[in-house]
Amino acid sequence: MGGRKVKITADTNILLRALVRDDAAQARAASRILREAALIALPLTCLCELAWVLRRVYGLQRDEILLALETVLEVENVSVNRAAADAGVAALRAGGDFADGVIAWDGAWLGGESFVSFDKRAVNVLKKQGIAARLLE
Repeated sequence: MGGRKVKITADTNILLRALVRDDAAQARAASRILREAALIALPLTCLCELAWVLRRVYGLQRDEILLALETVLEVENVSVNRAAADAGVAALRAGGDFADGVIAWDGAWLGGESFVSFDKRAVNVLKKQGIAARLLE
């Protein structure tokens, strides 16, 4: 492949193998493609799925997930909607879920005025961040 010529969209499993390294052959292949890529496009859904899998499947704690996400987001050749990803990181850091922060940010960007959910914790975390949020009961 050589010389950072490809521009890829990485699936969540590529990031997982590179981070968790629970399959040696796949970890090597994932790390190689990520190193060789001129650009790694990371859709927000990939990052949401990454946070969920790290918590639910691998049992990582909030600080470990934050470290993983921040590590991925700081890679030079990563292309991501940084404002939305930062909103997800902020929600996670505040005790909520990464995905809820992303959803609230994206919804506001699309014209929504308030995040509405049945999830009390999500609503409380977002409100504490100054984001308009309403619990639907």
